[in-house]
Amino acid sequence: MRQLRKWASSALFALLSLSASSQLRHLADRRRILVGAAVNPVYLSEPAYAETLAREYNMVEAEDAMKWTALRPDANTFNFTEADKIVAFAAAHAMKVRGHTLVWARHNPEWLEKSLAQDRPRLLHEHIERTVEHFRGHVFAWDVVNEALDEHGKLRPSIWSTRPDYVEQAFRWAHEADPKALLFYNEAEAENLGEKSDALYAMAKDFKKRGIPIDGIGMQLHILDLKFDSKSVAANIARLAALGLQVHITELDVAIASEKDLGLQAEIYGQVANVCLSNPGCTAIQTWGFTDKYSWIGWYTNHTKGDALPFDRQYRPKPAYQALTEALRADN
Repeated sequence: MRQLRKWASSALFALLSLSASSQLRHLADRRRILVGAAVNPVYLSEPAYAETLAREYNMVEAEDAMKWTALRPDANTFNFTEADKIVAFAAAHAMKVRGHTLVWARHNPEWLEKSLAQDRPRLLHEHIERTVEHFRGHVFAWDVVNEALDEHGKLRPSIWSTRPDYVEQAFRWAHEADPKALLFYNEAEAENLGEKSDALYAMAKDFKKRGIPIDGIGMQLHILDLKFDSKSVAANIARLAALGLQVHITELDVAIASEKDLGLQAEIYGQVANVCLSNPGCTAIQTWGFTDKYSWIGWYTNHTKGDALPFDRQYRPKPAYQALTEALRADN
């Protein structure tokens, strides 16, 4: 812990040069784990962005390009142009692609929000079928449903919840469209043991018992308070893995208020990696973006916090990057 905190000093931070930054993907491949980043296809034309992404990661996920707003400008049109750019980039650099997301209460186009409730099951089925079939053979795993539970683990009211079984039905439809794709339920603030994660565990257990085609759980891990309960998260991963599910860390970032927090940020990144690596059921670690230049944390926190990712705004590796590589290098 003391050593990690020392990384916050400017002298050691300066030593983390790009010459050492090709290690992450190599180490992940050696450990047979996926390390990924959520990406925006707009930035793929920026050389430093594309080069860092291809060099450092073996998996990518679309931030927004596979959500309803991007794919369906109107009820009769599917536009896969931007999402296809991510898939093409991944294919060119031997990277896996996670799909995100088929069903969510947010990021829905206005026409869908105004649609008749009785029409939505048909629209959802059509959307899942067309989208998953389009990417069949290219997207290896899907976040089928995103954030359907409230803070108490109850089904969150949304345009979809008028049909109480929409979550399990979405998994069935996704499986029919691509039987080989891994299907994940992705949730926020359910990484620690507690009321919400208990409800998520119960839902997953019920799905497995009834043969609903679920393969894994996505833990988002947006850490805004520089706190991480490694024992609680490890226990949660263990019980999910015991059901025969994979766990992916899907949206990791660790917000800080100033450079003095770089050491603690690195410590948390290392702890997250070690928790995942200690359980074979945890098969991927993905950050929500990879460079502070394009992190969402600044606007989300009204610029009170930021710099939440492993690379700074100039694409230089930070202490958090070093913590990830050290975790991957260690024997667990």
